[in-house]
Amino acid sequence: MKINILQGAFLPVPPTKGGAIESAWFELGKEFAKHGHQVTHVSRLDQGLNQVETIDGVKHLRIGGANAVRNSIFLKILELPYVLRAKKVMPSADILVTHAFWAPLLFPKLKHGKQYIHVGRYPKGQLGFYTKASRLQVPSLTIAEACKKQVPMHVSKIKILPYPLTWQTSGNLNLENREKVVLYAGRIHPEKGVRYLVEAWSQIPNKILQGWTLRLIGPWREEQGGGGQQFYDSLKHIIGSSTNAIEIHDPIFERHTLKQEMEKVRFFIYPSVSNKGETFGLAVLEAMSCGCVPIVSSLPCFSDFINFGIEGFCLNEIRNRNLIEIINYKLCEILEASDLTIKNMAIASWKRAKEYELEKVADRYLEDFSSLLS
Repeated sequence: MKINILQGAFLPVPPTKGGAIESAWFELGKEFAKHGHQVTHVSRLDQGLNQVETIDGVKHLRIGGANAVRNSIFLKILELPYVLRAKKVMPSADILVTHAFWAPLLFPKLKHGKQYIHVGRYPKGQLGFYTKASRLQVPSLTIAEACKKQVPMHVSKIKILPYPLTWQTSGNLNLENREKVVLYAGRIHPEKGVRYLVEAWSQIPNKILQGWTLRLIGPWREEQGGGGQQFYDSLKHIIGSSTNAIEIHDPIFERHTLKQEMEKVRFFIYPSVSNKGETFGLAVLEAMSCGCVPIVSSLPCFSDFINFGIEGFCLNEIRNRNLIEIINYKLCEILEASDLTIKNMAIASWKRAKEYELEKVADRYLEDFSSLLS
C-alpha cells in the first residue's frame, strides 16, 4: 500500500517538542514501512529538521507551520495555509491518514488516498462536514460515542483503534529499588488537574509522606501547550510554601529519557479534569509499560485500559468533596497500602500495557486500511 500521513500544523515530527498524536503516528509510520508499505509523512518544518529526508524507510516532507495559540478559532485559521501547502506536496496514495482540521474538506476524495480521519480530540461538530471520509478512527470508546451522537448516519465509518506504545516494553520488569516518587508527566496546564494535585499533596500529613516526593515533569509554556507563566508561577508559589517534597522539572521530549524516568518511580498520577479534551491517556499507558501503578481521574477514557483495583487506582468522585480533598484522601490510602499489593498491581499494569505494543497495534491499523481498499 501507499500510505500518506498528514500531521497538524503545530508540532514537528519526529516529536522533538512532544505531542501524543505526533509520537504515535511517527512510530506507526515506521512500522508500516517495516511491513513493506510505501509511507510519506508530511509535517511541520522546524529548526534543525530537513525539508526532505528518509527515516527508517519513511519519506518525510516538511512544510511551514505555525506556533500554537490558546484561541481555538485562531488555531484553525493558522492551520489553513499549512494544509494548502501540504496539498501541493502530497503524492498520490491509497490511504491518507490525517487529524488536520481542514484536510478532509480541502483534499480530494481519492487522489491522495482514501481519507482516514484520526479523531484525536473530542469532536466539536466538524464531523458532519467530513463527507469524503472513508473512516473516522477514534482512540477510545468515549470518543466513539461522541462521534455517533454527532454523525449517527455515519456510524459504520467509526472505528476504535488505540494509540500504540511509542517504545519497546522491557522483557523483564524490575521493581526493585524504585524511588518513593509519585510522578506526573504531561502538560503543566490547569485542565490536567495539576494545581489540585499540588495543593492536595501539600495538605497530606508529613508522617504519611515520610520519604515520598511528588515530581512534575512537563511543558508549561503556552507555545508548548502549557498553562503559561502565570500558572507556572502560581504552582511554584504553592511548592515553595509546602513542607512536603515537591519537584517541578522542564519537559522531557526525548522518548528514551522519559522512559528511564518512569522506570525509576512507583506511581504515576494523572488527575485530568478535561472532560472533552482527554481522549485516551497515552502517557498513562506508557507509565504502565514501565511498571508504574497508575492513579487517574474518573474520566471514562482511562477505563479502556485500566481495571481499577487490579491495574490501577481511580480518583473516584466522593460526595460533598472537591478534587483537592479527593486526591488527598486517595493518596493517603494508596501510600499506606502494603508493598505486596502495589507490587501485584505494578505487574498487572505492565502486562496490560503489553497489549498495546507497536507491532500489535500497527497490524490492526493495516488490517483496517486493507478492509477499506478491498
